[in-house]
Formats: sequence, structure tokens, C-alpha cells
Amino acid sequence: MPMANPRARNQKDYAVTLTPKSLEPRRYEALVTSNRISAADMKAALSEAASNSSELETILIDKYRVAAPDLGAALSEYYQCPYIGFNERMVVDPVLLKSLNLDYLKKNHWVPLKRELQVLDVVMDDPHDLDKGQDVRRAFPGLTLRFAVGLRRDILQFLQAATGEQDAASYGRAESVSDILGELVTEAQQDQQEQSAVAGVDENEAAIVRLANQIITDAYRLGASDIHIEPYALRRDTIVRLRVDGTCFEYMKIPPSYYKAIVSRIKIMANLDIAERRKAQDGKIRFSLRGRKEIELRVATVPTVGGNEDVVMRILVGGGALPLDQMGFSARNLREMLHIAQKPYGMILCVGPTGSGKTTTLHAVLGHLNQPQRKIWTAEDPVEITQVGLRQVQVMPKIDWTFATVMRAFLRADPDVIMIGEMRDKETADIAIEASLTGHLMLSTLHTNSATETIVRLLDLGCDPFNFADAILGVLAQRLCKRLCGACKEAYQPTREEYEEMVVGYGKELWVHRGLPEAADSTLYRATGCQVCNHAGFKGRIALHELLLGSDGMKRLIQSRARTEELLKLAVTEEMTTLAQDGIEKVLQGHTTYKQVKAVAIK
Repeated sequence: MPMANPRARNQKDYAVTLTPKSLEPRRYEALVTSNRISAADMKAALSEAASNSSELETILIDKYRVAAPDLGAALSEYYQCPYIGFNERMVVDPVLLKSLNLDYLKKNHWVPLKRELQVLDVVMDDPHDLDKGQDVRRAFPGLTLRFAVGLRRDILQFLQAATGEQDAASYGRAESVSDILGELVTEAQQDQQEQSAVAGVDENEAAIVRLANQIITDAYRLGASDIHIEPYALRRDTIVRLRVDGTCFEYMKIPPSYYKAIVSRIKIMANLDIAERRKAQDGKIRFSLRGRKEIELRVATVPTVGGNEDVVMRILVGGGALPLDQMGFSARNLREMLHIAQKPYGMILCVGPTGSGKTTTLHAVLGHLNQPQRKIWTAEDPVEITQVGLRQVQVMPKIDWTFATVMRAFLRADPDVIMIGEMRDKETADIAIEASLTGHLMLSTLHTNSATETIVRLLDLGCDPFNFADAILGVLAQRLCKRLCGACKEAYQPTREEYEEMVVGYGKELWVHRGLPEAADSTLYRATGCQVCNHAGFKGRIALHELLLGSDGMKRLIQSRARTEELLKLAVTEEMTTLAQDGIEKVLQGHTTYKQVKAVAIK
């Protein structure tokens, strides 16, 4: 709905003026009382802002090094409403900006952030400004307004991100999602399409093509591992969510008229059947990031209620293998992995849930082994990491080119080392064990929760315990845990309760036996948040490992079909650290927090 007041104002009314209220010391009183800035410095900053006609928040941040979250907390306390700082993952709903004058918003410092049913969230530099409040109400009549305070620079960044101005040079962004959506149809046309229950937008229309491309580009730019497109009933927006560092967040909403077109466009890109909506399909997209590099996306469509289709795209960033010493191994685990990887034959398994980095770890091992004197074959689904010197094969079950079939072909092709992407059945497991006993080093993955459970799982599949015991070199269980942001993590002394919780989680006897620090000597780190990590406090992930070795004692237990508890007891006496113990050691090293370790490694 067009705004009367903002568009009627002439240009000179947009000039930024500093009123006595904008320099009101009480707005920032919390900064002084919390010792974030001295009273003398605050007085000097106020004086400088008044004399130079400068913004006080800019002076406090740039000259007096007051952190933006501290400034926001002070404003939140003064205005008695939440503070919302700029976060690249928090995208302004483009539909809210369609009828607004962006120049007016930039110079009056407010932005409509998101709408949930009849409630609209608005970020404003001064929530007590009655004139601005009236402007918001005229622009969005009938909605319940929920105000939050934001710094002027944050509000400007929200608007720049929404209009595609931010980082255009760095990321090659020629346009924004809101621009593309605005180009498709007018608001009146949307209503007409919804009422007629017909999607009037073609999947090959230029704007739909650019929208699909922009979603993929932005997901890669934000470091996402997955893109989720989730359509709902006809009159509800389609939600697009991204998964970054293992956590999903809402990226944008697409009006309901376009969901069929955007889903069909992605299916065309992945060479899927756009007419088939009743069955799940999977495919791949090779996508060029505006000439800079090429990425591959694994696409899965799943039919959902109401005749809709969900789309999930996993981003597979091509590249070489990482060195083993950069995989986050402890000293013991790195030493033992290097040792067993040099064996001429045997089997090494890497286990864990989907997305835990198993393939990355095995490729790091292969990178260590990749020498001209070794012939290395891999069978993968899909081939995510490529290395020169490896002969890599893509499994295609649709034509009966399965892991088991590929393995038989490999054994006729003079291998030294074989890696298969996953042991999904007894046939593949039996061939892998046989290959490891006939002079080949076998590497593979399995979906199990721990190293000891892997042994029991394979025996339950029907694998011969004597052959398996002879073949096994080691089983590496792995998880990925959020890593603290190195730019803003804060050291602190844990409370007695926190310390005791970690000791119990690790095991009291082993804590003492392995020489871990006493409570008085312990320093932990916690998340605070900064611009580098988008105020999340975490950036990237670190691997937690559990390496069980095929020792003589372990082989005897496997041959006797020992229980999981017996296998675990022996492994721990042989200096194996469990996933939880490895995580706690990394907490003590300042890489992550105990809460994050509990989330992924402690039952």
C-alpha cells in the first residue's frame, strides 16, 4: 500500500539533523554504569557530536571502541525494547519493501523486518519517535507493530542487503532477491492468481531463472551446506531455509503464486521430470558462480501434503583433500591414523551420521597415501572431492552399477588402495572384508553412532567374525561440533558446577589418570558475538573423534562376538578417547563449549 507521508515529503526534509534528544546522555547511560566507557569520555563524545554535527553512535564505535552490541544493549535498556543488530542471515522480507520509498527509509532510519500473520517487526533508531511511528502505521494499516531498536548503521546494512547494494563487488551480486520478486507480477496480479489457484508464472521466465540462480549464489556466499525450499498451502508463502554450520535459519519467503515455477525451474536445472510430482526424485546441478568457480548441488525432491513438493539442495564444493594434520585430530589419534594408514592391507572404517565429515576424513587419508607408487580406486555416490592420481567412479544404482558391482570390477583392476563411499549391505561388506584380506587397503564409511557399535552392527549383518577380526585396522567415529569464533570468544573461570559436570561427563577416574586440569586451573571460553560471526558467537565447525584400534585383544573380543560394553571397556584401557571425551578436551583447549559437545556427542 503506498505511503502518503514518506512520499509527500520533499528532499530537504530528509536531511539528517541532530536534535537534543538524539544527543540525550540518558540513552547511553548504561554504557557508563557498566564501565564500557568512562563518564569523561562520554561527555567528550557528546561534545564532539554536537560541535561537528556527527552521529554520536559513530563516534562511540569508531573513536572510543565501544562494541556495537554494547551500544545496542544500552539503547535496549533505555527504550525498553529488544535490540536487533545487523545479521547477514536475517533477510528483510522483500514483500514488505515493495510499496516503500527506500531513500526515505535510509534517511529516517527504520526498516520493516518481517511479518508473522498480523504482527509486523520494525527496527528503528528511535522507537519513541511519534512521527516515525505514525509513518509505519500509515504504511501498514491494521497490523500490530512490534518495535525493536537498532543502530543506524545496522538499519542501513539491512536495507543495503535487501536491495543488493551490499558486497556487490565482493560477491558479484548484480541484483537482489527483492528486485527479482518485484519484477514478476504486481500485488494485484498475485491476489488474482491465488484466487484462481493457477500458477501464472512460467519456470523459464527470466525472473524465475534469475531468482533460482540468486538463491544458490546467496547460499554459497553465506557458507550454507543445504538449501531447503518448503511450499505450504496455496495461500501461504513458500519458505526458503539455509543450513549453516549445522543449524537451519529462514532465509526468505516466496509468494505462493511462484512456488510451482521455482520448483519446476530447479527440477529442469537438475534434469528431473517436471511432470512427475507424486514420487521422490534426485539429481544434480552443476552451477557456475558468475564465472568465478563451479559448484555442484545434489538435489532431492519429496512430495508433501497438498500436492506440493519440497526441494532440498546440498551444496558440494569441489576441491582437493585437506591434510590429515588439519582435521582436528588429537595427538594420539593423528599418530595412530598415520600408523594404520601405512599398512599394506586391512580395513579402516569411518562412521557417523550423515553430514559428519566422513568423506572429508577418508579423502584426507587418501591424500596422505596418494603417491605414484600406489594405485587408488574410489567408488562414491556422489563424487564430492576430486584428487589427481585417484581413479574415481560414480555409483549409479539405477543401472545396477552399485557399490558391490563396482568393487568386483576394482578387484580386477590391480588396486593397492580401495575406498567405497558406504557399506550399505552384507554383500558390499563381505566383498570389502575379502578384499582387505587379499592384499588391499580398504577404506569405507558406515552410518553408526560409535566405533564399538560399528563392530556389533557388521557382525549382526552376518559378516564372519574371524574374517572381520583379521581385516580390521581401526574404526573412526566422528561428529562435527560448532567452533567458537576466534575473533570474539571470551575466556572465563568456570563455576564449580560447570567443572563437575565436565568431570562426570568425561569420567572421574580417567580425568585424573589423563592429567586434566583441576578446577582452579581451568579456563573455558564462551560465545559473545561479533561482525565476523554475524553475532552468532560460532563460526565453522570442529571434528570430534573416537578411534578404536584393531589390537590383538580387540580381535579376540570380535571373534567371540563380545558385547558393546566389553569392546568399549577394552578400547578405553587402550587409551581410546570417546567422542564425549575428545569433545571435552577440545572445550578445555578453547575450541568449543561443553553445551555444543553435549548436543552432538553425549546421549
